[in-house]
Amino acid sequence: MKTIYDVLKERILIIDGAMGTMIQRHKLEEKDYRGERFKDWATDLKGNNDLLCLTQPDIIEGIHRQYLDAGADIIETNTFNSQRISMADYHMEELSYELNIAAAKIAKKAAADFTARNPDKPRFVAGAIGPMSKTLSLSPDVNNPGFRSVTFDEVTSAYYEQVKGLVEGGADLLLIETIFDTLNAKAAIFAIKKYFRDTHQPELPISISGTITDASGRTLSGQTLEAFYVSVMHARPLSIGLNCALGANEMRAHIEELSQIASCYTSAYPNAGLPNAMGEYDEQPEETAHFIEEWAENGFVNIVGGCCGTTPDHIRHIAQHVAAIKPRLLPVVEKELV
Repeated sequence: MKTIYDVLKERILIIDGAMGTMIQRHKLEEKDYRGERFKDWATDLKGNNDLLCLTQPDIIEGIHRQYLDAGADIIETNTFNSQRISMADYHMEELSYELNIAAAKIAKKAAADFTARNPDKPRFVAGAIGPMSKTLSLSPDVNNPGFRSVTFDEVTSAYYEQVKGLVEGGADLLLIETIFDTLNAKAAIFAIKKYFRDTHQPELPISISGTITDASGRTLSGQTLEAFYVSVMHARPLSIGLNCALGANEMRAHIEELSQIASCYTSAYPNAGLPNAMGEYDEQPEETAHFIEEWAENGFVNIVGGCCGTTPDHIRHIAQHVAAIKPRLLPVVEKELV
């Protein structure tokens, strides 16, 4: 079967859309999140979407299948917060490893079914590694800018456990995404590299996706896009890109810049526009697809999809609009130093 490297040379790949948006459609209540296993849990669990991999696996698999049916080549595991530091909000630290294995197995099952139906269009599972709920670069205390609520070693350990679960569950690549603090991302990279050194396994491809938070063109921790790129390229990623925070229209200039400096493949999965006064997303699938089609025609991207507010309809339109467009060619980078 073709590897993701093989397919990236042939065409623009499609990554899925928002998981949270699709979960919201099910209008789940507290009892749905708890299931039988956690019916007596001491804290509220509604909103812990990652937990649904254990209590409502059919819903999560169904969402994966909707995105695959819409044309997604890559689906992300439902593990955005599945590490100890974020799970501590629900006193569920001890479930982190189990959550990642379960989520990867659910996604792998769906992806394998679609690959079996059409081996010429293999589907891949990206183990989603989110930014977590604590940051290494910024103080949560405005009166004490030097204070940190977590250490690098603690972040690395949490990510290491998450990586272990994702790999053992069957992920095909590891996606460090929605990065607003590059130091957290570096901890994730270190954890991934350490895991494969410790286990003597061949490394899975790493994809990295940052977040430009506003019109300044910087991450929340203050880096420019180029600085962010330089900070993480030692990981030798399969792809680097941007997601979340911005709609496609607002993200365009940053994607163009990234396409000019990146020596690896580039990815982009924007929100469905900017949120309205109610925090909802109004951009229609054909609008999002129109923006991304223009990026593809200009040779900016290799992997495209959607983030907050996007649905299988958005992914279907995006897939249709870029199907006939050639992917961005990797630049020839001259090595200045030996």
